[in-house]
Amino acid sequence: MADIEVLAGEVKSRLGDHIIDSVIACNELTLEVKPESIRTVCLLLRDEDPFKFDQLIDICAVDYLQYGVAEWATEDVTSTGFERAADREHGIRIFDFDKPRFAVIYHLLSVSDNHRIRLKAFLPEDPLMIESVVDIWTAADWFEREAFDLMGILFEGHPDLRRILTDYGFIGHPFRKDFPLTGNVEMRYDANEGRVIYEPVSIAPRVLVPKVIREDNRYMSENEEVGNAPNS
Repeated sequence: MADIEVLAGEVKSRLGDHIIDSVIACNELTLEVKPESIRTVCLLLRDEDPFKFDQLIDICAVDYLQYGVAEWATEDVTSTGFERAADREHGIRIFDFDKPRFAVIYHLLSVSDNHRIRLKAFLPEDPLMIESVVDIWTAADWFEREAFDLMGILFEGHPDLRRILTDYGFIGHPFRKDFPLTGNVEMRYDANEGRVIYEPVSIAPRVLVPKVIREDNRYMSENEEVGNAPNS
């Protein structure tokens, strides 16, 4: 099964009841899986002889808040600039995203066949939960903790679901699109109390727009250079 089309056909015939959609792009196969079927699909992909996806490369989560709708938010940009999913010829938007806000993504590898496959499961926000696959691939342990920490995804059945990158007292999930750039709290060491304390963040909100301002003769016109030249 060296051809990606053959792999897609095998997946559709064996897992069709658990698959919502399949897409081949850049010679890679992506399957949208029903969230309640994630363990069934993972077990079949690992154990069935035509697939043999014995290695879990990564688990991550995606926040689709304002996906295909929002543009770059700056203080001095116009409403026309960079935007996704637009029909530029007719000046209209053609993107319609009606799926849940969050998705969990699984990247799998078949070492023996050198195949890669991507699973995507969209989750309802109440509850924002999907079954753990730690007992299928032990590598999922820290990956699921990371997705919980940064995105707030709950993995049912995980043996030790707690934060892994942020501090124990951290508030919120920093990879969500509506998380403030400055965060919610800041910490510092208080010499008088002899401990680290948490306080409301004191950094003023700002929009991060890259700017390059140069005062350099290389970027001046010839007339400007003559006009600014010192008197001889």
